[in-house]
Amino acid sequence: MKTWNAKPGEVEKTWYLVDATDQTLGRLATQVARVLRGKHKPNFTPHVDTGDFVVVINSEKVKLSGNKWVEKNYYSRSRFFGSLKSINAQQLNAKDPAEMVRNAVSGMLPKTKLGRQMITKLKAYKGGEHPHSAQKPEAMQLI
Repeated sequence: MKTWNAKPGEVEKTWYLVDATDQTLGRLATQVARVLRGKHKPNFTPHVDTGDFVVVINSEKVKLSGNKWVEKNYYSRSRFFGSLKSINAQQLNAKDPAEMVRNAVSGMLPKTKLGRQMITKLKAYKGGEHPHSAQKPEAMQLI
């Protein structure tokens, strides 16, 4: 008996809607990364993008435990000397809370071309509104 592998053309993609209100960032990110990767499906194949689309709303209402609002830093640089910039979680949440969710989820995906393709299926938004109502996303229950 041969091992069955999914092919990119035969994968059915569905849309899920996640409300991040009062969800812990790390626990939310693990479940979203699992759906983006496709591990929740029985036809999961590691080298094929079998995952689904995820729309995260209310990303500004996400929770962090302990003193992470002040002590957790996000770094960016432009590869020039002295270009390292740092911003803490509280400042990033005020500036762009969707970026905080995107950063947490992308850290849990593979660091390959396939992982960069998977992160494009994550759509994170600040408020409760999103432009993906035409795709009819299903509400995803978080554990």
